[in-house]
Amino acid sequence: MRKRAAPKLAAGVPATPGTPRKKAAAAGPSKTAERVRERAAPSRLDQLQSVIIASLEDDKAEKVVAIDLAGRASFADRMVIASGLADRQISAMAMHLEEKLEEAGLKRIQIEGAGGSDWVLIDAGDIVVHLFKPEAREMYALERMWGADDDHSDPAAASDAE
Repeated sequence: MRKRAAPKLAAGVPATPGTPRKKAAAAGPSKTAERVRERAAPSRLDQLQSVIIASLEDDKAEKVVAIDLAGRASFADRMVIASGLADRQISAMAMHLEEKLEEAGLKRIQIEGAGGSDWVLIDAGDIVVHLFKPEAREMYALERMWGADDDHSDPAAASDAE
């Protein structure tokens, strides 16, 4: 039996053994793939955020605020905060929002506090939604913590602030 010599490159350096797939995995992701992912991600986030805001407004949520967290937080890129007047309304908003996000193609949605509390957290991956009763919202003051100035529920109020 004869052993086959490893193929050599132009300068006499042996070629990397393995299949093209293994070589690509060892080299890491291509710059083109990263650029495509960067361009595609914001439009998907914008789409999900608009689904969230539309669902909350359909359920008569008050003071809907969207905050861009990109570069400021590691847990999410966006945060949406809204208020509801009663436990039942907040639970219904969370349930309807889960249905709308699933229709939009989002599969893993975590909901905490939907059993009737002052604060419901919906983790939709890159977007986190907080639904509060007005008293709890004032107490936690997430808008002040994250520097929100974006009011999506009342366009007239946003134009008056400018």
